[in-house]
Amino acid sequence: MPLKLIDHNSTEYHQMVDLRYHLLRKPLGLDFTKEELEREKNDILIGCFEEDKLEACCILTQTAPKTVRLRQMAVSSVLQGKGIGRVLMSFAENIARDRGYHRLTMHARKTAVGFYEKLGYKIHGEEFQEVTIPHFEMHKAL
Repeated sequence: MPLKLIDHNSTEYHQMVDLRYHLLRKPLGLDFTKEELEREKNDILIGCFEEDKLEACCILTQTAPKTVRLRQMAVSSVLQGKGIGRVLMSFAENIARDRGYHRLTMHARKTAVGFYEKLGYKIHGEEFQEVTIPHFEMHKAL
């Protein structure tokens, strides 16, 4: 499955918004605002494709000069547990390193903490609520 960078507001980007909505927002009764999506134009948008269909994605948002934050990590339900998330994370970390970032942070859903810990991420701080569910802040030096 090829991994590639996605241009904001492209056909692939709209697939990305749709996948993220169905996997991450709709189950919580949430949607995206126009302003949220507009802010993503300066982010690093990454997708994993099977032919022309987006199957997994994530976003990297700069939060400090040498720090980037992982957001909106999503893998289609049928591919979860098959290593796609691990490959996507490795690709995202390499892109971040190539662009001069030294640290990757995230607000990880409590249910995903074990996945990120296996990849070398560490919890920083206490559990908190975000988008109605428990999260932890996690970091990793790149």
